Amino acid sequence: MRHALFALLAIGMAATADAAESIASIQSAYATEAKREDSGFTAFSADRGRAFFAATHGKDWSCSTCHTANPGAPGRHTVTGKAIAPLAPSANPERFTDAAKADKWFRRNCTDVAGRACTAQEKGDILAWLLAVK
Repeated sequence: MRHALFALLAIGMAATADAAESIASIQSAYATEAKREDSGFTAFSADRGRAFFAATHGKDWSCSTCHTANPGAPGRHTVTGKAIAPLAPSANPERFTDAAKADKWFRRNCTDVAGRACTAQEKGDILAWLLAVK
């Protein structure tokens, strides 16, 4: 029993390390893109990410409309009622482990919330904040 517990713990730690590498590579790609979009870009900000997440950007919805104000908690799509798993990687290690999937959801959700594509800095700021959520 003890060996099985250690094996499960090791698998979980390896999965978390793999997710951290994927998140780091996604952030690195956003940083490269942000520097290309704005030569004055220096770093992502969790505070800007939290503010973007909570703001409505001139439309009816904010990110928190569906994902709740606590991205460590499950949400629900405001129109379809579909359950949404937590966004914060601390609560859902599957989040941000696939760059194509992250881009797909940023593209879709930024259009719904902001009426446009998010900039690389906005995406990186949101990711910085989500990584800070424990």
